[in-house]
Amino acid sequence: MTDVVDSDELLRRIRRARACAAQEEQTWRARGDELRRADTGDPGTARDAEVRGVAYGVVLRVLDEILTPGRHAAEG
Repeated sequence: MTDVVDSDELLRRIRRARACAAQEEQTWRARGDELRRADTGDPGTARDAEVRGVAYGVVLRVLDEILTPGRHAAEG
């Protein structure tokens, strides 16, 4: 990545990454819930979905902190 970008472009990229992380978090959490309800007999698959949901949630919180510093510290 050798392109020079201005602050507006960097902000757009961070917001796009945040939107992607939010979408993935929601998808993986829903998939994990669905797998737990279906009781497929493979707890590893549901656990994998849960771990991925948590990981995307962490990424989401980090990007939120970059976009709005300090706002989320009071929440949790």
